[in-house]
Amino acid sequence: MRDLFDRIIENKGPLGKWASQAEGYFVFPKLEGQISNRMKFNGKEVITWSINDYLGLANHPEVLKADAEAAMEHGAAYPMGARMMSGHTDLHEKLQNELAKFVNKEATYLLNFGYQGMVSAIDALVTKDDIIVYDVDSHACIIDGVRLHMGKRFTYQHNDMDSLEKNLERATKMAEQTGGGILVISEGVFGMRGEQGRLKEIVALKQKYNFRLLVDDAHGFGTLGETGAGAGEEQGVQDQIDVYFATFAKSMASIGAFLAGDKEVIDYLKYNLRSQMFAKSLPMIFVKGALKRLEMLRTMPELKAKLWENVNALQNGLKERGFDIGNTQSCVTPVYLNGSIPEAMALVKDLRENYGIFCSIVVYPVIPKGLILLRMIPTATHTLADIEATLEAFSAIRDRLENGTYKRLSAAVEAAMEDK
Repeated sequence: MRDLFDRIIENKGPLGKWASQAEGYFVFPKLEGQISNRMKFNGKEVITWSINDYLGLANHPEVLKADAEAAMEHGAAYPMGARMMSGHTDLHEKLQNELAKFVNKEATYLLNFGYQGMVSAIDALVTKDDIIVYDVDSHACIIDGVRLHMGKRFTYQHNDMDSLEKNLERATKMAEQTGGGILVISEGVFGMRGEQGRLKEIVALKQKYNFRLLVDDAHGFGTLGETGAGAGEEQGVQDQIDVYFATFAKSMASIGAFLAGDKEVIDYLKYNLRSQMFAKSLPMIFVKGALKRLEMLRTMPELKAKLWENVNALQNGLKERGFDIGNTQSCVTPVYLNGSIPEAMALVKDLRENYGIFCSIVVYPVIPKGLILLRMIPTATHTLADIEATLEAFSAIRDRLENGTYKRLSAAVEAAMEDK
């Protein structure tokens, strides 16, 4: 019998094995200053492309005022206790009602955190007799929720409707045996690739198969659709999404999330979401702050207009310069390059130190070996000058990647890793 921690000591995991080279710089970096288009990293000003503050609300004067007034009135604790016991208020109900109207659903329920909320929602929606069919590229919170499922689950290839239909056929046969139902899960916007889930095509399959659809629209809420109600509105199928999920951590620049759907379904979730039933209520600071942010989403369309002006300028500029940005249909802007993990480290260090550009780096195992993904998040606070400087920097680092500069610089890192 071995000690439980032997495995942990011997195998740090696919990302943890890089900790000595990466921690504090490539992972767990420290951005300082007010959340904005330009912040400080290691004492230097950088153009930030890694902040999910899509609409620029994080430090908007009206938002800061609302947050400060809520903090002064209620502190950080109120209300105490879980919603079911002692943490429920009129303002929680008001926020739920206004969110329901905004996303065109009958009812909503507030969640303390998006990640745990999604995990708990999946757990509550299915029993061991039910079958889950979900996109293979789903976010980690969906994967973790599916892991709790005691019944069968199938993945379909990313946004591949033929693959989805084959798995629906399998799921249908199995559900007929178990007496259960089928839950299909997709994202409204896939946060790495920036592609919208093919929601219109998914709901069309309801004519042939009996299933319910859960959509995680964290990146679509506030950024897509005529009113900002998300990917379902953008694709004209919001009314056919059975359970709609979105978080405040992106467009709303805050903490919290919500589930929306028919009142009967939301009432069921309200009484069966373990992560909410046994956790403290969302504090009033975030409730009042969310009410203010939602009001601004409704009444200030110029915020979304400015966001998309910047998105289009960045994405069109990258395409004009020959960069591969995949099939993004959202604000999320991936840039795909070929190279090793050590080359990626050298490239990103060059971007940050010599060009003042801070963006997230994504490598294996999140994406296939040999690929480097630089993930960029345009916001309403970016300027055209930021975008032009970034385009120039990206052209320069691509040349260095292709001429082998980063390969030479990364040789020492590769050697160190081979010794381990």
